[in-house]
Amino acid sequence: MGVAIVIVNHLRTLATLLHEILPQYTAMPVELITERLDIRPNHVFIIPEKRDLHVLNGEFRLKPISKPGGWPDVITVFLRSLAQNWDGKLVAVIVSGFSDDGAAALCGIKEVGGITIAQKLDTAGQDDMPKRAIASGCIDFVLSPEDIAKQIVRIAQAVDLVSFVPTPAT
Repeated sequence: MGVAIVIVNHLRTLATLLHEILPQYTAMPVELITERLDIRPNHVFIIPEKRDLHVLNGEFRLKPISKPGGWPDVITVFLRSLAQNWDGKLVAVIVSGFSDDGAAALCGIKEVGGITIAQKLDTAGQDDMPKRAIASGCIDFVLSPEDIAKQIVRIAQAVDLVSFVPTPAT
């Protein structure tokens, strides 16, 4: 599709296995994000545990997690960094999960010309995150997971962009 897909989930202390699992489902390279890793199209990038994720000058930047207790706000931190520091197109997707992480940053994504998508509530295993995203008033589309994928493909075919797809804690 010509996009970078960045998966940010709520892992605080447990290491993710997504970088080992996802290669079974995509031909794109899947990488666990490291400091100063270049953001490249046609790659899937996964946030490591215990980190806040930022972007600067086309690279990922990792910082110690700023909210180690309770539900982290790693999605909000990342979306705000994208809105402030990314020059390309953006698509932010909020899917099933606990808390309101990400909702507070969606209007910032829209202000810089980004597109925002929330998972349809009746398709979410846990609807807190998409419900709060929709309540922000800054969502362009409310779609099922299948339709989210189709919409990202349509958008990617129309413009160059970075697609951000957060996932719930597992």
